[in-house]
Parts: sequence; C-alpha cells; structure tokens
Amino acid sequence: MPSTGAGAGGSAAKSCRREGPRHEPENAAPEAPGGACDTHIHFYDTEERYPVAPTATFLPPPARIADYRQVQERLGLERVVVVQPSSYGTDNRCTMDAVAELGPGVARAVVVVDQSVDDAELQRLTDGGARGIRFHMLPGGALPWEILEEMAARVHPCGWHVQLQCNGHLLPEREPMLKRLPGRLVIDHVGRFMDPVPPDHEAFRCLLRLIEGGRTWVKLSAPYESSKAGPPGYGDVSMLARALAKAAPDRMLWATNWPHPGQKNPQVRDDALALDLLLDWTLDEATRNRILVDNPAALYGF
Repeated sequence: MPSTGAGAGGSAAKSCRREGPRHEPENAAPEAPGGACDTHIHFYDTEERYPVAPTATFLPPPARIADYRQVQERLGLERVVVVQPSSYGTDNRCTMDAVAELGPGVARAVVVVDQSVDDAELQRLTDGGARGIRFHMLPGGALPWEILEEMAARVHPCGWHVQLQCNGHLLPEREPMLKRLPGRLVIDHVGRFMDPVPPDHEAFRCLLRLIEGGRTWVKLSAPYESSKAGPPGYGDVSMLARALAKAAPDRMLWATNWPHPGQKNPQVRDDALALDLLLDWTLDEATRNRILVDNPAALYGF
C-alpha cells in the first residue's frame, strides 16, 4: 500500500497528468496527487466465502485486494472507498473484511443495511470504517425506495450519508424526498442518466438544484454505465460531468468503479483512462486535486 503522502493537503502535491496523447492505453498512466482517493470500488470472492444474495442478478469473477493494489500502484492512489456490491445484498462481510485488511488509514466503506439492523451492529460497522448506506435502485438492489427516508434517519446519528444510484430521469419525482433527508446525499456515476440528457434537461436541472442545496455530492465516474457515445471521450456524459464540476467543485468525487462489473471492453476497463477523463472534465490543477484529495477526505473522514 502506498504511503498517505500529502494527505488531505494534497493540493500542493503533483497533479494527475499523462505523458503523450490522452485516451490511449499504451501511453503512460496518469499520475494522481498525494492522498488521492478512489471513492467507488467493489470486492468479490467465491460463493464459498461469501454467498450471493437472493436479490442478486449476477456475481462477477473474484476481484481481491491483491488485484486492486495493482491499480493503486499504477495510478498512485492512496485511499479507497469500498462500496457494498448488489451481489451480496445486506451481507457486508466481503466489504468490511476488505476494509479491515486495507486498514483504517486508507479505507472506508459504504454498506447496505435494512430495518432489521440493530444499534450495536451500526456501531460495529461505523467503528470498522462504514460511512454511508447504499441504495442501488436498479435491478439487483436490496433496498426499496420506501425505506430510504427511514434508513437515512436511522444512520444519520452515526455520521453516515446516503449513497444513491438510480436512473437520473427519476430524480425530479424523487426530489422532494431527497431534499428532506437529514444528512448528506451522494449520487453515483454523473447521475447515471439513461439515456443521457442535455444540460438543460429538467432531470439534470434537478440534479443541479440538489447540489445547490449544499448537501449533495456527485461521483464523476463510470460514464460507460449510461453513455451512448461510448469511449474514449463519452461526449454525451462528459458534457454533464464538466457542468457538474463547474457548478460545485467542492462536492465532486472521482472513482474508477473497479473492477467494472459487467463490462467486457478493455478500453472501458482501463482505469488509467478513467483518471485521464478527469483532465477533460475539470479546468485546472487545483480543482482536480480538490476532487481527488480534499473532497473525499472531508466526506469520508480520512
């Protein structure tokens, strides 16, 4: 594991950069600043170790810590947020075991819990590095919309936020509820608008309104999950990412979405290209370093 380097003050460290033309896997990988954080990855193992949830739609091949360390070393990433994958439902053992192995100085977790969780378990998860509850409102998700407000209130005293992944087209109808949440809200994958929308579309304007409220964060990640334009530039999603980074650079996050579950295209799965896209989505080094270092340090408590 790389050292923590410049930590939350990484804005004074080297900026992410690439030698040679962008978006070409054969070129040198971009280099992240000290303290950079990948805010969305998943770990998977065999069913013998961690059984698949009844709600799961698939189980990707094993993706373990040793595999992810290669990504960290290649890109210079020092911190990571392990997100509970839909494959394991409310059984958070794979996620929390990984965070324990990675260590409290460099890893945090976003987990999935329902109404059956007791206060002792919430405290145990918090002590182990959990900082958020995940609502994956797509096929395979374990929690329904109907309990989102209840669970947000339940985990708020623990200092947790709500992490939400849904089709961004649903945001306007859910806007009143999302504005009522007691704590912070993190929205995945550039809003995951399926199909992508122009910046003046009402659904994207709703996302901007949520951001303007001061408690909503967005992950600039996984454009392939919704893009119709495709790699390398993901033009339809990239214009939304740029607008978001301009609107609230202090509440943007970045992630690889490693190991890119369900994706087969080698270009899509190149984590260096994911980091390289941030060069296209942001205007200056200070903004990139804020997104990679300072923002996740503030949200996840590194």
